[in-house]
Amino acid sequence: MFNKVLVAIDEDEMSQKVIEATLSIVKKSVDAHITLVNVSKDNVAGCLMYVPKDFLEVALKKVEQASVETLEKAKSNLLSSEEVSIDTVNLKGDPAQQILEYTQAHEHDLIIIGSRGLSGMKGVMLGSVSHKVSQLSTCPVLIVH
Repeated sequence: MFNKVLVAIDEDEMSQKVIEATLSIVKKSVDAHITLVNVSKDNVAGCLMYVPKDFLEVALKKVEQASVETLEKAKSNLLSSEEVSIDTVNLKGDPAQQILEYTQAHEHDLIIIGSRGLSGMKGVMLGSVSHKVSQLSTCPVLIVH
């Protein structure tokens, strides 16, 4: 039913639950293809007045390396359990926007994403990537709690 599945991976403990949900879905599909996506920040300066150029370059490289390591760890967890086709993609920018744009551009059938559990006023004020993705996606979204 779902052949092209985009799985949003994060550095937190929710990623293991997301992987388990992914495995339960793809084992029912003969030719499933999984794309593991991690979205890292595209800037690290924030509100700092002056930051040496080298500092920013080093910090961005560390952020990107952490993203790659997160994806590789998730990929090895999936490969140890199932024989499926897996790609890893490191995107930069706003997580919800990047996930939605990538999903639409590559015509995925399903998005699997974790939830941090924000609710009530905290969820409204801080925003939730999973909420934004579920509201704006053109394909089904499975939110793992």
